[in-house]
Amino acid sequence: MKLAALVVLAACAAAPSPPSYFATGETGVKTGGVRLVPIHTAKGDYHVWTKRFGSGPIKVLLLHGGPAATHEYFEAFESFFPQAGIEFYEYDQLGSFYSDQPDDDSLWTIDRFVDEVDQVRAALGLDHFYLLGHSWGGILALEYALAHQDHLAGLVISNMMVSVPDYAEYAKVLAASMDPKVVARIHELEATGKVDDPEYEKLLEDFYDQHICRVVPFPDPVARAFKHLNKHVYTLMQGPSEFGVSGRLEKWDRKADLGKLTVPTLTIGGANDTMDPKHMAWIATQVQRGTSLICPRGSHLSMYDDQEVYFAGLIEFLKAVDAGTFAKGMRVGAHE
Repeated sequence: MKLAALVVLAACAAAPSPPSYFATGETGVKTGGVRLVPIHTAKGDYHVWTKRFGSGPIKVLLLHGGPAATHEYFEAFESFFPQAGIEFYEYDQLGSFYSDQPDDDSLWTIDRFVDEVDQVRAALGLDHFYLLGHSWGGILALEYALAHQDHLAGLVISNMMVSVPDYAEYAKVLAASMDPKVVARIHELEATGKVDDPEYEKLLEDFYDQHICRVVPFPDPVARAFKHLNKHVYTLMQGPSEFGVSGRLEKWDRKADLGKLTVPTLTIGGANDTMDPKHMAWIATQVQRGTSLICPRGSHLSMYDDQEVYFAGLIEFLKAVDAGTFAKGMRVGAHE
């Protein structure tokens, strides 16, 4: 019996500690890394939802798209970042499903969102961190970097151009490959405000399957993010669909300001994206320390339809910057 007890004790002593991605740095009641962060605005105080994964020297804050989609489609990162030892934070911006959703249209401006991101950064204790923004989140990430570059170790602009007018022109290029009657009917329904009509969603189905996410049916995290979209905020800022832009972001353009970015910057795009792959690669040549990754099988959600290329390149970039080996124009990830 004594021998058996010693064997058990030895086995317990030799048992490996839990992987670092289970660590959340929590004190008090454990919530799985979830934290509601208070946000102060000129119109009142609110809370936004955040969740931490893991712990390590590389810390990444994720900014989802929409505007007013959710963190949910970033759940794919949970299958790649933890194993790479990367600490990261998912977060629902104000107005999104898991955060407060105030009914005040004056809140939905770029400057107010940038201030929110900095409040989240401070509340989470992040400094010298990496900011990854996807789609609308890419606009927000770039704006944050231009305002608060001193807090960043690196920037990732994923599947987003830096000029909405240029994005609108590229939408015309994609539309030219579609049935002209379908395109005309889409525009007709938009002009008459019938974007909630089931016919409108049906007409856009093929466009979304080709250029938003080529994994059909959409993976569950993507489907949930679409289901939970705050359509009012989305339409106000973006317009009724990903087929173009007609909201408050319509004239946004930061091409002339790219040279101000000194932090290491990675741009990611998909060959089948709603965004122009050439433009996204060009961005990396305009910042002071940039590189790009175009996923050959990817669309707007390249983290799903070209996962191996997307995450290999992203993780290689983060680790190269952290190790001090990053150089402008270096190739990252798998290339074909």
